[in-house]
Amino acid sequence: MTTLYTAKKYAVPALEAHCVDFLTKHLRADNAFLLLTQARLFDEPQLASLCLDTIDKNTVDAINAEGFTDIDINTLCAVLQRDTLSIRESHLFGAAVRWAEAECQRQQLPVSTENKMKVLGKALPLIRFPLMTVEEFAAGPAQSGILSDREVVNLFLHFTVNPKPHVDYTDRPRCCLRGRECSITRFQQVESRWGYSGTSDRVRFTVSRRITVVGFGLYGSIHGPTDYQVNIQIVEYEKNQIVGQNDTGFSCDGTANIFRVMFKESVEILPNVCYTACATLKGPDSHYGTKGLKKVIHELPNTSKTCFYFFSSPGNNNGTSVEDGQIPEIIFYT
Repeated sequence: MTTLYTAKKYAVPALEAHCVDFLTKHLRADNAFLLLTQARLFDEPQLASLCLDTIDKNTVDAINAEGFTDIDINTLCAVLQRDTLSIRESHLFGAAVRWAEAECQRQQLPVSTENKMKVLGKALPLIRFPLMTVEEFAAGPAQSGILSDREVVNLFLHFTVNPKPHVDYTDRPRCCLRGRECSITRFQQVESRWGYSGTSDRVRFTVSRRITVVGFGLYGSIHGPTDYQVNIQIVEYEKNQIVGQNDTGFSCDGTANIFRVMFKESVEILPNVCYTACATLKGPDSHYGTKGLKKVIHELPNTSKTCFYFFSSPGNNNGTSVEDGQIPEIIFYT
């Protein structure tokens, strides 16, 4: 890094290029934050981008490395605002608290709750508390003192009631995904009415290539604007194992539109493995889909096509099948 500084100071571009090449070849999770700070300082956007990619793919190892707590507040914010980190939000909060403790010491401040809140400053709103489970939130942030009492109450209400109160933290998943969001719709027509009594709407599906599912599209009320409570799951059918879920809610406007409901973490779906998509809704009668397709092909320019195959789920599925029902849409990345 000191050689790179010298090369830039005396305008020796060949040496500068060699330095960047050397650093790139030696980039690892345990030095990614150190090199990211230096790349930003020396205005090396290509090296900074490679550091961020390494942090995305190895977030836990990078954050546990010694250099993480030495970064500056702007670098911390640049990382916390990324959608592509592969780490649970509760662990990310713990890492931010560790950084705040180190920053207090750098600023020669007592390591108190108030000072940790102060030095975190603009970084704190970048933590996505709604992505945590209520247990993770209760065990960590709720007891940390870093959030105000009002914020703690609002977030607990956000986890447990509908309609959900407004919170100043995003619930957009950190999907650790590249590329473009896609979706497929399995119905050709919309009708009304579809009722709910606590039974899950379920349909089985397989795909032709590996994808990552981030959410479902669901139909909403036929009675005007309404809030629903919903539990969504993806279950690997043969193993009867839940591979993704979320307890959440959504608001609809009374139209026959499809409304997005997202998983807290992206769900890897393997080719030719049978999965069950489940949605358990609590709310009034809704629209539903008809003229369902057994096979749906999704194709983007310059990419391979993805084929979805749908099968009815055995047992009590609230009437949802290949031909009719809920869960009209799967939202995914290829």
